[in-house]
Amino acid sequence: MSDKTNRPIGIFDSGVGGLSVLRAIRTQMPSVPVIYLGDQAHVPYGPRRLEEVQAFSEEITRFLLAKGTKLIVVACNAASAAALKYLRQVFPEVPFVGMEPAVKPAAEQTRSRVVGVLATPATFQGALYASVVERFAKDVTVMQDICPGLVGQIEKGELDTPQTESILRKALSPMLNGGIDTVVLGCTHYPFVIPLIERIVGPGVRVIDPAPAVSRQAQRLLQQNGLESGLSSRKPPVDYYTTAVAESLQRLLPDLLGESGKVTALHWSNSKLCE
Repeated sequence: MSDKTNRPIGIFDSGVGGLSVLRAIRTQMPSVPVIYLGDQAHVPYGPRRLEEVQAFSEEITRFLLAKGTKLIVVACNAASAAALKYLRQVFPEVPFVGMEPAVKPAAEQTRSRVVGVLATPATFQGALYASVVERFAKDVTVMQDICPGLVGQIEKGELDTPQTESILRKALSPMLNGGIDTVVLGCTHYPFVIPLIERIVGPGVRVIDPAPAVSRQAQRLLQQNGLESGLSSRKPPVDYYTTAVAESLQRLLPDLLGESGKVTALHWSNSKLCE
């Protein structure tokens, strides 16, 4: 096995949302080493300007590449919408996997022809989302909600509290009244509240978590680029980084991932990431 295949995958998000993608990758490829970076100093990315998210994403990518990563997963819908195309232009030699709202499978599987999408403003305003809806959901009614405050609740670890439930009920009630039978989660934070969403929408509504499909795409890209690690039963620990206080991420890991880990704090200085 070459040194190249032993190198880690890099995963980044504005906060803890990308841990839902990390969880899927740990299930799909348990022996692959991973570096995870949560830019919690700037969470959420959703309301931020395009150029700002591109600048954050570029610097985070440089940091992860300096750590020897062989593939980078942009585990953030807002960053994917704002910066994925830009990152591929700046780093043409690097394989990237991004997030795309799972409108296509929703449109293919809906029986009522009405689907709901929960996402942040940056995702809804991005060309990627518009393109996906135009290509795959022309004959489907798509109902949207930005769930104000939900990312903040999940960042605090409040996955099943009255306030979190209130945010989701406000978003989902009009959709249920509109006849949805499918809900697309267009933000990587949202899979952590799937049990609460399922309780609100009931068994007749399918909830689509995009993380497993992203994990499969990452594995395909590793195979295509000759970077897949050999099979091993060893599950290496994840290297976690945050741009906020290390404890703020560390305390959430057991609840969100079912495992703990060491978190290293970084800080932004003159638009650069510093350890």
